[in-house]
Amino acid sequence: MSFDLNPEQRAFRDVMRGFVDERVAPHAEYYDREQVFPQKSFDACVEMDLPSLGVPEAYGGAGADMITQAIMAEELARGCASTSVTMLISKLGMLPIINFASEEIKHQYLPRIAKGDIQASYCLSEADAGSDVAAMRCRAVRDGDDYILNGSKYWITNAGVSDTYTVFASTDPEARSHGITCFLVEKAWGLQFPKHEDKMGLRASPTGEVVLRDVRVPMSHRIGAEGEGFKIAMHTLDRSRPTIGAQAVGIAQASIDYAGSYMKGRKAFGAPIADLQGLRFMLADMAIRTEAARALVYRACATIDAGDPDNQLSYLGAAAKSFASDTAMSVAVDAVQLLGGYGFTKEFPVERFMRDAKITQIYEGTNQVQRVVVAKHLLK
Repeated sequence: MSFDLNPEQRAFRDVMRGFVDERVAPHAEYYDREQVFPQKSFDACVEMDLPSLGVPEAYGGAGADMITQAIMAEELARGCASTSVTMLISKLGMLPIINFASEEIKHQYLPRIAKGDIQASYCLSEADAGSDVAAMRCRAVRDGDDYILNGSKYWITNAGVSDTYTVFASTDPEARSHGITCFLVEKAWGLQFPKHEDKMGLRASPTGEVVLRDVRVPMSHRIGAEGEGFKIAMHTLDRSRPTIGAQAVGIAQASIDYAGSYMKGRKAFGAPIADLQGLRFMLADMAIRTEAARALVYRACATIDAGDPDNQLSYLGAAAKSFASDTAMSVAVDAVQLLGGYGFTKEFPVERFMRDAKITQIYEGTNQVQRVVVAKHLLK
């Protein structure tokens, strides 16, 4: 199976590179330093119609294939990883809606997501229920034609910024994972955001706590049937993890680009350090690993586009996400090393690349959990 880009995808990549260099990358250092939502970059993405890529055409979106969406994630992350995740999070929040919601709910929310008028968040993790989803304590109790939700969600991207929150809560605690149900909750219904994290990386992407206290959710906003939430959550993450891999590839590519440019201009022993074979080999290894990660990400995305005919998406998504994020971290660390003492300062962006790369090994399932998924597939 070939993963070469078709002419349309190549043209889109070229447009994205120019757009990111002009409209996104120049703001990245400021938003990272100030730890504020990258509004100018987000607005520029809306002007480019990027929020529409992941929304089907029937609901006002562009209905782009997954490889095209991966290109968007990679190119944005090359310029600003926080802006990249800002574009990805609404797709993550809306995937349960796209795949499991009623037509009424789809038509109510997806067109506004596609236009960038509203944003969405995905609320699965809790303080004591990260990888162990079945341990969640957020409760949903039926009350006539509504549900009453109580609990807290942690590590929520765009907490307080998003307008809608796809919340997973237990309707039957005794059933553990089989008792989890999915809901679409609007911010205006009484959600609270008491805490935002002061993070090492992705500092321009807000991450915080979402608290639900007697939040009333109409039955129309239950996504799927009671007890289907765990299946919906895993189905969603399988289709989202490859784009986290694409984000990681973008961070790695930014590290390579900057380190290579620096090596050609920095002189030592009377010549550019690009002439030193040991450093050339480091840069070559960085590029080899990144190209391999990109190919694995594209394969996982192509599998989604094909409808997962061989039932390998969980395996490929986990492999792509873990390999690409491990690659991003190692490549960013090497970029810091290639810049020497300068790489350790905030005057140069490689330290930001390294800080941003780390979270890709953690969120949407730690890489240790991804290896559990891969091993399970191999040994089934």
